[in-house]
Amino acid sequence: MQVDQKRESGRVALEVFDRAPVGILVTRGEEHRLLYTNDALRAMFGDRPAGAPVRESFGDDLGPDLPGILDEVLATGRTLCADQVSVTAARPGAAPRERLFRVSLSRIPLQSGERGLLAVVQEVTAQVVARRRVRAVGKELRRLRRRYQSMMWAGAEMVWVTGPEGEVREVSQGWQRLSGQTLEESRGYGWLRALHPEDRERALEAWGRATELATPIWEQVFRVAGSDGVHRHIRFRAVPVYENGAVVEWVGASADVEQEWQEERRRRLLDRVAAAATDITNLEEMCRAIADVIVPELADACHVYLLPESSSSLPNAPIVAERVAAAVRPGLPAPPPRRKEYHPVDGGFVRAVRRRAPVHASFPPGRPPFPCAGKVTEWLAEARSHSMAILPIVVEGEVAAVVATAVSADRAPITPDDVRLMRQMLDHTHDAISKALHFRRTQRVALALQHSLLAEPPHVPGLELAARYQASPTAAEIGGDWYDAFLLSCGAVNLVIGDVAGHDLAAAVSMSQVRNLLRALAVDRELESPADVLRRLNGALETLDGESTATCVLTRLERAGDGMWRVVYSTAGHPPPLLVTGDGQGRFLRDAGNPLLGLRHGRPWTSAVETLPPHSTLLLYTDGLVERRGEDLGDGLERLRRCAEPLAREPLDRFCDELLTGMPVTGEDDVAMIALRVPSPAGVSL
Repeated sequence: MQVDQKRESGRVALEVFDRAPVGILVTRGEEHRLLYTNDALRAMFGDRPAGAPVRESFGDDLGPDLPGILDEVLATGRTLCADQVSVTAARPGAAPRERLFRVSLSRIPLQSGERGLLAVVQEVTAQVVARRRVRAVGKELRRLRRRYQSMMWAGAEMVWVTGPEGEVREVSQGWQRLSGQTLEESRGYGWLRALHPEDRERALEAWGRATELATPIWEQVFRVAGSDGVHRHIRFRAVPVYENGAVVEWVGASADVEQEWQEERRRRLLDRVAAAATDITNLEEMCRAIADVIVPELADACHVYLLPESSSSLPNAPIVAERVAAAVRPGLPAPPPRRKEYHPVDGGFVRAVRRRAPVHASFPPGRPPFPCAGKVTEWLAEARSHSMAILPIVVEGEVAAVVATAVSADRAPITPDDVRLMRQMLDHTHDAISKALHFRRTQRVALALQHSLLAEPPHVPGLELAARYQASPTAAEIGGDWYDAFLLSCGAVNLVIGDVAGHDLAAAVSMSQVRNLLRALAVDRELESPADVLRRLNGALETLDGESTATCVLTRLERAGDGMWRVVYSTAGHPPPLLVTGDGQGRFLRDAGNPLLGLRHGRPWTSAVETLPPHSTLLLYTDGLVERRGEDLGDGLERLRRCAEPLAREPLDRFCDELLTGMPVTGEDDVAMIALRVPSPAGVSL
């Protein structure tokens, strides 16, 4: 800047202002030509050309009203001061922005005899912004204080204030209206008395932890009894207030979240019951899972009944139902033992079945408004139950099951909303229950058929016979495994073990057909070898569905001329018989293997003969005893031999039982076995 800083104003040289902490600007003459600027002013606005009028040198950087003000001060000699001159200008090297200045203008004489002006410029942007912020914060605090007071005293929210240890000091009218408590009743820890009895201890523990740890935000949901005595779910939220690093109080608010809580519970229960229906296939286990979801969420007790298929055939008759599952909340009497129950025709149970609609009732404790089954009536009285809901489960147009629920003691009665939710839960399980019921009915028919065919072996003088059957716990529990034993008129004994492919009712029906065909063919020609009988059976299978396949071992036991017992046997695709001698040596009879039944082939059918040593055991069995997924059958046979040999001297019944419990069966298949023990000749001991 080409400004002559050696000139003087009056008696003071202008260079004395060079290092001044405020900006200094000097003009001369009526045109206000720039005579001097110091370092501070140049730092504010940069270098400006000397000799030019201030308006040209600074433009609007010192404000648009500056020329008029300069004229006024020069003419009047009066000092003017502006505290907050707003200028949009840039510091050297920075972008333009609003800046605030304090400017003081005075007239001064110059050595040249002219009059001039002295301007003192100080930037106050930071101070003014700070003051503005303080005023804004103060305004916001006043606004929040007014809002808080409105909330507190107008009762728009359930607001409350506690001391640093959590003891209540103030509550709003909203809390008083909800709980029915006065301010004095709520003070301290009196507010806990408005909570459900089951929630009070949990609330006190949670609040104690929050105040001890100064939790940044404390949030819990508790049940609060309204002035009408009905409990609603209320969310409590609180934050600590600090002064000098210490908690001086807690400010909290409560909100009614009953509808939100009910919706969340509905989704959770539907998910749980759907998962149970998806993961469980056994009907009884599924019913137990449903009862466990209902208790204790919706009721204190839940009983699930299965109805006989003829329950709807007699509209005016009582119903005998089988209780297959029950759940009871801890602290109440145990449910009646599992049993069939007689439900009177004028009772709520039968009414729900006949109407195919829920029956819902509340009543004095232990005194239902309709007759119930005897043991149920006793339980309701002992548990002081006061509300019930009985819901039928309709499958394929018929009531197949009934869910009966009850609540007791101080729990609120079952509501219509609870009944609707339980109906939704049962609807979610409808398909799974339908499949399980269908399976159960099919299972019962097949098992009845199968067990009718698996009779006890006949008594044969001079021989011991024992048979066992173990249904698969993981498959359909019914299948094509069977055993048979029958006497021929010639004195021989036929032992049979077989397995028709499949695990369903069709397999059981096919098994009965194959069994009966085999027995008829063997009796028809008693002297025919087992191989010839199996050959004729294979041909006869074509007269059935043409698709059934089966495995079988047919043996005929007869006395030889020396008095010893011998066995003539033939195997059709079945694991070989096991012979265990009295001294514990086992081996498999493999000399008469043939293809499985149901396949056409041109190979001759073969039989083999084996003499049975005294006190030896002959075991026929199905593949469920020896087969394991991914394992070679030879490994399973070797395992059976090792397991059977130490049992050679055990009684035959124990021999069979130990094999069933000692063999590591997979449970994926049924197991059938029939065993024969040849006693020692008289006077001979082994």
